[in-house]
Amino acid sequence: MMKKILFSGIIIGLILLFCFVGIKKSDNLVHIQFATWGSESEINILKPMLEEFEKENPDIKVDLMHIPQNYFQKIHLLFASNTAPDVIFINNLYLPIYANAGVLEDLTDYEFEYDKYFPKSVEAMKFKGKIYALPRDVSNLVVFYNKDLFKKYGVSYPVNDWTLDDLLKTAQKLTTPKTFGISFEEKPLYYLPYMLYYGGWGTQDSANYFKENVLIKPENKKGLEFYADLRRKYHVAPKREEVGSATMAQMFLQGKIGMYLSGRWMVPKFRQEAAFDWDVIGFPKRMFMDSSGWAISKSSKHKQESLALIKFLSSKENSKKFALSGLIVPARMDSANSSCFLDNQKPKNSKIFLNVAQNSVPTPVTVNYNEILDDLNKKTEYLFNK
Repeated sequence: MMKKILFSGIIIGLILLFCFVGIKKSDNLVHIQFATWGSESEINILKPMLEEFEKENPDIKVDLMHIPQNYFQKIHLLFASNTAPDVIFINNLYLPIYANAGVLEDLTDYEFEYDKYFPKSVEAMKFKGKIYALPRDVSNLVVFYNKDLFKKYGVSYPVNDWTLDDLLKTAQKLTTPKTFGISFEEKPLYYLPYMLYYGGWGTQDSANYFKENVLIKPENKKGLEFYADLRRKYHVAPKREEVGSATMAQMFLQGKIGMYLSGRWMVPKFRQEAAFDWDVIGFPKRMFMDSSGWAISKSSKHKQESLALIKFLSSKENSKKFALSGLIVPARMDSANSSCFLDNQKPKNSKIFLNVAQNSVPTPVTVNYNEILDDLNKKTEYLFNK
């Protein structure tokens, strides 16, 4: 994969080299490049942290490389052209690609406070038993629900030990000529939990199994059929033609969907825009969990300075600052269990995110995971829309 990118992207790589690396610095500081994606609000949280780090380390200058779009495409090209940044914000879905290519520093034996983190978040940052990134946050799906719609139609709020049958019955009660009971999205992220509910999907070492048999395994078929029937058979979720150009988040905000399966990243938007009372509950049974964190390029010439940066960013104090935004679930347990996360506005039931993090299963990821998902998308399109 890396050779193909190098061959096809050399021109783009040179452009990126010019844009991001530029001319050699003339000061006496050690410059480390730090690449990350993120919204404007997220970058506004990050920049003061970097300024504080530079004050504490006056011999180091952090050159922030903000890549808001096509992040991993550009990171691919930077690696391929040997101009990779020193520190890279990464998630567990792409980490195996780079770890397998040998371009990330093995962090296993470095001294980090791994016991302060949700164990599953550290596990998600591993590839073949070695740790390649220090986790910042955990990411899992929960069910957001419109409490006003529940009250309007006399429906009991969901409870922690509910089942998929309970979810279906609740969605049926919320479905009217003007509303749908639950959201429906065709990306694997949103239907993998239904497969997991029945014991489906796979393991991290089963790349060939994924590609050849993912839709043959009975548990996976059962989960996909249940999910498809929410739209096709029971019509408690909107069909494509009923959605139009709207997103599920927009329909939820408009009061057209009673339950919306999504992640913590939606919390700031709902805090700001929702004109109704809302809360969250865990998805029935178990959930897959993803994680994002900071990795170091193996080719970095400033590993000690890079290590100092990711240790600084991952401190309890800075983890709390990220948590205050409402955007993330901190990977650090001490920050996640603090008032910064639990008592900071809605949702009232934020503890659910932590329960899910403790009881979830790290998403099984392989080197060709994205290829598998593309193949799965093609195969499920007909199932969801026939």
